[in-house]
Amino acid sequence: MRIVGVIPARGGSSRFYNKPLANIFGKPMVWWVYTHSKEVECFEEVYIATDSEEIKGVCENFGAKVIMTSKEHDTATERLYEVSQQIDADLYVMINGDEPVIEAKDIVKCIPANLQKEEFYVSNLMTDFTDPVEVVDTSNLKIVTNKDGICLFISRSPIPFPKGGMNYTYQKFVGVGAFTKKALQYYHETPRGPIEKIEENDSFRFIENRKDIYYINAHCKTISVDTPKDIEKVEEYMLENERNPVYTLK
Repeated sequence: MRIVGVIPARGGSSRFYNKPLANIFGKPMVWWVYTHSKEVECFEEVYIATDSEEIKGVCENFGAKVIMTSKEHDTATERLYEVSQQIDADLYVMINGDEPVIEAKDIVKCIPANLQKEEFYVSNLMTDFTDPVEVVDTSNLKIVTNKDGICLFISRSPIPFPKGGMNYTYQKFVGVGAFTKKALQYYHETPRGPIEKIEENDSFRFIENRKDIYYINAHCKTISVDTPKDIEKVEEYMLENERNPVYTLK
């Protein structure tokens, strides 16, 4: 099975302009994501998909292969679809460019053990919340699955609501997912539904149309960077984990 890693790196974010180039200990954030992704042994190649010539130049300077994509994409998944039209593979693993602490051992958990060619398959990673405050924070996506790991609903609201008791571990979204070409084609050809529009979450492109998305609990550390303030959290975590070679400062 031919598997490639793809890191979407959009330049024109209104909340955090040129976020992929945010400085983390002297390296752009996208460098950290790329470094972890290159450690995934089953990836035939890792590509950075961007709409910015500036980001392209920075990434090529540190040796990454870059694919220029349209500035018109509203979602990272649509950017991934464009990559799938240029790079042939059986499985495309998307590692969000704002996940600088995600590691190779966790990235691979979204890859199925057995996958048939031309199969429809979508998966994403999630992990447990460890801080109750994060559960009510609307910047964090909460995931609810059935017993088979198939996603039932995603929301910024705390779901499920704990009416019957508090003995429940909430799961949050991790920005790593796997898609077959067939799934990406379906995504591209299917219009946005009402829930996707109101939640502004493109996973509903599949959920609203009864297409299964598997969510795998990676039990991993994730710090998704949404604002410049989040960089402080990332650097603090990296310093605490300095024993890990990838975080060792030189």
